[in-house]
Amino acid sequence: MAAPRVLAIVLAGGEGKRLMPLTAHRAKPAVPFGGIYRLVDFALSNVINSHYLHVIVLTQYKSHSLDRHVSKTWRMSPLLGNYVAAVPAQQRVGKHWYLGSADAIYQCLNIIEDERPDIVVVVGADHVYRMDFSQMVDAHIASGAEFTVAAIRQPIEEADQFGVIEVDPKDPTRIAAFREKPTDPVGLVDSPGEILASMGNYVANADALVAAVTRDAENATSRHDMGGDIAPYFVERGTAGVYDFLRNDVPGSTPRDRDYWRDVGTLDAYYEANTDLIAIEPVFNLYNDEWPLFTGYTGLPPAKFVHAGAGRLGHAADSIVSPGVVVSGATVSGSVLSPGVRLHSWAQVTDSVIMDNVHVERYAQVHRAIIDKNVVVPERVRIGLDHEHDRARGFTVTESGITVVPKGAVITD
Repeated sequence: MAAPRVLAIVLAGGEGKRLMPLTAHRAKPAVPFGGIYRLVDFALSNVINSHYLHVIVLTQYKSHSLDRHVSKTWRMSPLLGNYVAAVPAQQRVGKHWYLGSADAIYQCLNIIEDERPDIVVVVGADHVYRMDFSQMVDAHIASGAEFTVAAIRQPIEEADQFGVIEVDPKDPTRIAAFREKPTDPVGLVDSPGEILASMGNYVANADALVAAVTRDAENATSRHDMGGDIAPYFVERGTAGVYDFLRNDVPGSTPRDRDYWRDVGTLDAYYEANTDLIAIEPVFNLYNDEWPLFTGYTGLPPAKFVHAGAGRLGHAADSIVSPGVVVSGATVSGSVLSPGVRLHSWAQVTDSVIMDNVHVERYAQVHRAIIDKNVVVPERVRIGLDHEHDRARGFTVTESGITVVPKGAVITD
């Protein structure tokens, strides 16, 4: 049997309101992460490593930096007919933008018609994980389902945070019910303390998906959402399958990170996912050469650490330091430093995420903070050490005490 033709669709139009102010000037999938990456790079790396090389990225909200990143970074071989193409909302079917993830696919049915795939892989662009989608496609085909949802096991007490999948007791690969944030979840038969939560990744037969989103577009009461409307539609038809993420075996994964998946939908979750990268044995391992994470930084000089005098030692510990960073007589610990960061003498940066081209001047202190691009922290200024003062300066302070400084903020005291 010939291999199926597969089209991958990356849903990258997310507004990311809960990540404000990081999404004040960019779409959620364009938010920098882990020093050199953007969130969309994880979805695209998974798709490409799965050998699916016909990929469209559906964008909408404040998409300029995302479109630029995709066009500059994700270049495939036109000689072989491969591509990664950003597709902005175009109002092809009416005078409105995307009304939801299902409507986004409906408004781009011309691409599916042109590509004529057998299978469509639909993935979100704002999660951090590794996944071999070819294994999910194989399982989908073998099951005979029309529509398959990827699911990850989560503690039952967190069920009200997810779309929860209840399986058919007679066939654990089939979905009996798809419930949105239930308060009375039913645990798994083989693990009563866990539920299956939707990962926001789907595999569908192309003809069935086209029919489903077309039908959904005609329903004025629909939210036009893949998880909230399309998945339940297939459940009602009895043709919805579930793919347990535990079955996915990514080359080079470790027992510690093989089933890692994080929805970085809040500032605290975003901060915690960054800190997962810097443990001695990382909770999520960036250094897996068998399943690489691709991104676009090239032409930057190596990181540099200078000055070694008493009380003025340029060094970093338990941290990620990106290309182009200069640590000049400053101290860094437990932090992620993005390209172009400059830390000056006697400055201290601890337990923080520092984005591109941030300058921390002499004697300044930054603690448990996220600082967006192009910010200058003046000499002797303290960030993250006095939350009331941080709020008075207009910065966001999260429930867990993370101070967030927006892109290009001017700090005067």
